[in-house]
Amino acid sequence: MSRYHEIYERWKADSEGFWAEAASEIDWFRKWDRVYAEVDGLDRWFVGAECNTCYNCLDRHVERDRGGQPALIYDSPITGAERTYSYDELLEEVATFAAVLQQRGVAKGDRVILYMPMVPEAVIAMLACARIGAIHSVVFGGFAAHELATRINDAKPRLIVSASCGVEPGRIVAYKPLLDRAIDQSDFKPEGTIVLQREQEAATLKPGYDHDWAELMSKARNEELKADCVPVLATDPLYILYTSGTTGVPKGVVRDNGGHMVALKWSMDAVYGVDPGEVFWAASDVGWVVGHSYIVYAPLLHGCTTILFEGKPVGTPDAGVFWRVISEHGVAALFTAPTAFRAIKKEDPGGKFIERYDLTQFRTLFLAGERADPDTVKWAEEMLSVPVIDHWWQTETAWAIAANPVGLGTLPVKYGSPTVPMPGYDVRILGPDGKEMPRGELGAICIALPLPPACLPTLWQNDERFRESYLAAYPGYYQTGDAGYMDEDGYVFIMSRTDDIINVAGHRLSTGAMEEAIANHRDVAECAVVGIADQLKGQVPVGFVVLKSGVNRPTEEVESEVVGLVRDEIGPVAAFKSAMVVDRLPKTRSGKILRGTIRKMADHEEWSMPATIDDPAILDEIAAAMKKHGFSI
Repeated sequence: MSRYHEIYERWKADSEGFWAEAASEIDWFRKWDRVYAEVDGLDRWFVGAECNTCYNCLDRHVERDRGGQPALIYDSPITGAERTYSYDELLEEVATFAAVLQQRGVAKGDRVILYMPMVPEAVIAMLACARIGAIHSVVFGGFAAHELATRINDAKPRLIVSASCGVEPGRIVAYKPLLDRAIDQSDFKPEGTIVLQREQEAATLKPGYDHDWAELMSKARNEELKADCVPVLATDPLYILYTSGTTGVPKGVVRDNGGHMVALKWSMDAVYGVDPGEVFWAASDVGWVVGHSYIVYAPLLHGCTTILFEGKPVGTPDAGVFWRVISEHGVAALFTAPTAFRAIKKEDPGGKFIERYDLTQFRTLFLAGERADPDTVKWAEEMLSVPVIDHWWQTETAWAIAANPVGLGTLPVKYGSPTVPMPGYDVRILGPDGKEMPRGELGAICIALPLPPACLPTLWQNDERFRESYLAAYPGYYQTGDAGYMDEDGYVFIMSRTDDIINVAGHRLSTGAMEEAIANHRDVAECAVVGIADQLKGQVPVGFVVLKSGVNRPTEEVESEVVGLVRDEIGPVAAFKSAMVVDRLPKTRSGKILRGTIRKMADHEEWSMPATIDDPAILDEIAAAMKKHGFSI
């Protein structure tokens, strides 16, 4: 029996008492004056408390005789490198690099941009900033110079920590030239850089401005320099993480120290059902929120072993690399994006690679980052014979809004739903008039204020934009930007982004529901549906379909069958008449399909190349496919 309903009602009855109890799992230098307070109209948790996130991630485990336990496993199938750091060893590295930062003039409240690949030094740098009260802002390694420059201008970092290069399948991405161009373009100039020289390609360093990571660390070790933990307020920022804004200007999501630790520590047990000492793997990148929350902070707060994976789900070297990592390192739970599993399913639909590995320690697969289509969830369940748990959250929240809480006892799965709201989240479905929609009807998914601990209290240096972006549309609520409905059992269904609700001849329809229908086709690996402007109906849906490997049927046949599927499941009201087979879909590096860009291209709207796009050439392929099917681009 699940304890979910009991725990959720306990939170609703006494929110502050609930989070105060959860906060007992964190070590505080000074306890809070108030669990919650509204300050200048913004939410603040554990007001007056003093703490240090790095201390809770590392020092306290070492002090409690767990220093020999593995803390971080680095596994890089791209370079062939592997290394395991115990809690003792990771603390040694972090305290030393924190001293290096202090020697370069970094102090509490200063910002440090980290522009790094998936290497242990990225984690070390994040924790070192936290240790001395500096605010880190991780920018995804290899981001274009212009995008990095906009973040430099906004964060105004004292230092930038980077690497000579990133390593992708079949190519090396030189980071240093991109970093140099970004600094040249930016109005704000950092005082210097620290560069990790990778053996695959070294960078040219400017004397006096660029400093070699290894040389600085060696000097600090020789001088036995180590930084102590600096107490910060629970409400002080831990990091800034930039997310795309509708205007093209990035939004700097602020994460605090205290509430962040409390919620993430609670989630490791309640949501993910893992124990201290077990191996937890989030197959993401430290540049994204999943990497911050569930590669770095939550597993280490909980005393787990976390995995840092430098690779891809397929092609490094094959579609079995996930199973190799799980088997080799004894992973108990994996958290990844549905797009990773669609890629694996496309390459290995019969699950042949799975049979080669011992997965007996593997208990649970968690999916998030985009809608987990039922076809992919069912395939993973069948192939792995473990629970497959969809859950839903955002960069802004840092942890799950809705989930099936493994640690509280799982609830029955409903395919297409991330299940139910977690404690802290009072989820409501609102109509355009701001009134709550009846159960089962589509609307804007909102959260009644206040938001729980760990959610963004504001945007960096921009309270007004925070209010406009998230609070203005529905007074008293946080607007998620997602659309969906809640069923009679309280299960949440995320159908699409709010701007992916299309209006077909006066009918509001979800592109997500159409994608769900298409994904049921036996030959379809993945798909995207986009609403395109139409003079008669306002908008009409168009489907883009990627086939599974080995499908050799005429594409026209598949396209016709896909149209029929949507008409059967959604009805003629969908006006779904166009489906086109393409080789691949345009995605961000975190795996999200760029539906909005496709729509703008088709509607002849002004658009710019998304900064996060994985391969710009795919947009040319999409344009060619649309022309072939009679659309003017």
